[in-house]
Amino acid sequence: MSTDRALWRRVPAWVVDAGLVALAVLDAWINLYEEGTPLVWSCVALGSAALFLRRRFPLMVFLLTLPMTLFMDVAVAPIAALYTLAASTRNRPLLAGCALLNAAAGTLAWPLSDAFAEDRTWTLVQFVYTLATAFAPVLFGQLVQARHDVARRLVEVKEVREHERALHAQTVLARERAQLAREMHDVVSHQVSLIAVQAGALQVAAKDPDARNAARTIRTLSANTLDELRLMVTLLRASGGKETELTPQPTLADLEQLIANSGIETALTGALPTGISTTAQRTVYRTIQEALTNVRKHAPGARADVHLWHDAHHFGVTVTNTAPTRPSVALPSARHGLIGLKERAELLDGTLTAEPTPEGGYKIELRAPARSD
Repeated sequence: MSTDRALWRRVPAWVVDAGLVALAVLDAWINLYEEGTPLVWSCVALGSAALFLRRRFPLMVFLLTLPMTLFMDVAVAPIAALYTLAASTRNRPLLAGCALLNAAAGTLAWPLSDAFAEDRTWTLVQFVYTLATAFAPVLFGQLVQARHDVARRLVEVKEVREHERALHAQTVLARERAQLAREMHDVVSHQVSLIAVQAGALQVAAKDPDARNAARTIRTLSANTLDELRLMVTLLRASGGKETELTPQPTLADLEQLIANSGIETALTGALPTGISTTAQRTVYRTIQEALTNVRKHAPGARADVHLWHDAHHFGVTVTNTAPTRPSVALPSARHGLIGLKERAELLDGTLTAEPTPEGGYKIELRAPARSD
């Protein structure tokens, strides 16, 4: 079936139109009961030849077939014209009027006085029959038009679905990039900044020149690495959205290990409510991690206090550090850490505040509404 349809579509339009013209002439010749006059043959020639223009001027072609319908009982030319008109227009009153015109032209005989001289009942029956015959190509043309509309709509739906799939893939990719950027900042830069701080401290404390040079090299390379990481995080964030947790992350059980590896004198006090979500645990962990990283980078020699707290309606963590006791090592920063922490807090419907303390230190506080998984 589909093969036959494909073969039919490959037939040139002019070949189809030429075949219709030939059939229309043959139909007129067969149905010409008596010798045709020049006027009759002129109407046949005009109505049949007009079928070549039926695709461009369907209404005009239909009107040109009416004279030949009036002189003889023909079907090919008016049916082809009506079908083409019905397949190309949505004006149904126009189509109904054209069907009535075709039925009237097919029922009346020339001269018109002869048409009304016959039995009027038979004339009415013939009119109804001709009208039904005229409505057949109209309905078929409308059906073909509806089929084309459905096919076009299906193509549009397919394109929309493909577009939605592409948008979904882009969204997933953007979330993965945002997650990667977050983890690069929270994990990799955390370790590299610790290396830089320790190398800076070794450079100051070492007495051997070779050791100081090695420490300086390590600190320089670490600073350059942090700068490259900052650039990569910026590029990843440019195409990313809000964070989506895609991989297992640290929880509150890892806090003691984090503090032990921080290289900072830190006191951990308080507790969080039992049953808080894993997302909340990761947010608290990352907040403490970022706060301790900032202490190492910007407040060398400072002590830190990590206080976990909760009440009837909220829970959170407050990280406070004292003023630095020695100059800080200049390390690149784009403040993506605090931005990321604020985004994490928003995911919990909470808030994050970061501000200096009157004693010259700094305080970061996370506050979120208490709720369970």
